[in-house]
Amino acid sequence: MALVCVVDDQAMMRDSLTATLSAQDHKVVAFDNAQEALTAIRQRAFDVVLTDLRIPGMDGVSLLREMRRLGLDTPVVLMTAFASVQTAVEAMKLGAFDYVQKPFNGEEVAIVIERAVREKQMLRDNEVLRRTIEDMTAERRLIGQATAMKPIIDKIERVAQSTATVLICGESGTGKELIARAIHAASPRAAQPMLAVNCAALSPTLLESELFGHEKGAFTGADRMRKGRFELADGGTLLLDEVSEISPSLQAKLLRVLQEREFERVGSSVTRRVDVRVIATTNRDLREWSAKARFREDLYYRLSVLPVDVPPLRERRDDINALMEHFITRVTEREGKDRPRFSPDATNLLMEYSWPGNVRELQNLCERVCVLEAGRDVTAATIRPLLSGPVKAPASAAERASYRDGSILDDAERDLICRTLQRFAGHREKSARALGIGLRTLGLKLKKWRDEGLFDEGMVRRSGSIPVALSAVSQAVENAEHDLQSV
Repeated sequence: MALVCVVDDQAMMRDSLTATLSAQDHKVVAFDNAQEALTAIRQRAFDVVLTDLRIPGMDGVSLLREMRRLGLDTPVVLMTAFASVQTAVEAMKLGAFDYVQKPFNGEEVAIVIERAVREKQMLRDNEVLRRTIEDMTAERRLIGQATAMKPIIDKIERVAQSTATVLICGESGTGKELIARAIHAASPRAAQPMLAVNCAALSPTLLESELFGHEKGAFTGADRMRKGRFELADGGTLLLDEVSEISPSLQAKLLRVLQEREFERVGSSVTRRVDVRVIATTNRDLREWSAKARFREDLYYRLSVLPVDVPPLRERRDDINALMEHFITRVTEREGKDRPRFSPDATNLLMEYSWPGNVRELQNLCERVCVLEAGRDVTAATIRPLLSGPVKAPASAAERASYRDGSILDDAERDLICRTLQRFAGHREKSARALGIGLRTLGLKLKKWRDEGLFDEGMVRRSGSIPVALSAVSQAVENAEHDLQSV
């Protein structure tokens, strides 16, 4: 379906074309003069303009010439009952898409419109592809099976179906862009373009031009009209990476686009409307920044309609092995090298490391090891010099077991719930109230643990009875708290 602008001074012709094109599932907006049509074309993204050649006032060729002068690249099809080679040649030189002679049948016009729409889409796709290739700096596959990532993966499916803005928060290197692309890929807009802008990499002036576009001569170096990312992403998704770095003046303009879905190119007073789903990422605490007047509070609330918090790698250590396998396989296949062999002490070191650079740091380390240690044995001594941050003390047996069997936080939660149920002699309603959770939530957790063989009702009815595994975890937690207090 295309949005077609029809321009003809004869009402019968306008009505006939409107009926014909509407029957082809196109949406038609008709005008009886070119001046009004030009005003509408500057404000709306028409797919095709179908105009009579001879119209009182501004004729079809003049309309085409003015559109090209303004940088409007909408395909134009001219119609006339006074065909001549000279007129046709002039129109084609000005960039007319095609030229049809009256009288014509509806099928002939419909075919020309379809060709024009396909060509415009092809040109747009080429531009989007070029921009997308420039933006491709990260692996597109989302990997994460740790307990901390499961709520994120579940949330992606729910968030993707909405058109509301999304704010993805997390430390640098946690994979915020991958999550943004996963949201787009799972959304109804997946077939439409997704473009990205690194807000921290551009000056305020260049960023405004990149987002909204500019007219020819708008500033020094603007030697031609250029569409912005909002305009190119119309119908799709726009990723604003590190949105916290946007200047205060530009924050106000961004707020307006999010609220009103309209903007002006730099150097233009023409308002344009777009349908773009915005996903923003940040490694800052925008709530805190807005409280300190470093980020507009109204913009923060407009961006964080659907917030997604990405945990750092140190809080999802279960993912380390899967991520390593993915990165090593990709690098060895790309470089044509043998896989390095990691010793147990090297693996333990990676599990104990805090990963301040998160997944990006892990990827970097895997690539370096694959290239420098291809086919060799890799030990802790090999890896230690490659780590940028401190390595914590060796993990206890209980902690190492938690890496294999699940999250230590999950075990601690299970221990706390069992202790609370014991305190209230198995009374679930009182226990849920004391824990500050819903009765249904408590029931679901107990059912899950029962299905996994980690819980039975007898545990909480036997006085002082706590599962051995939970007692070990509790002791580990208490020891850690004691160590922290000692420090």
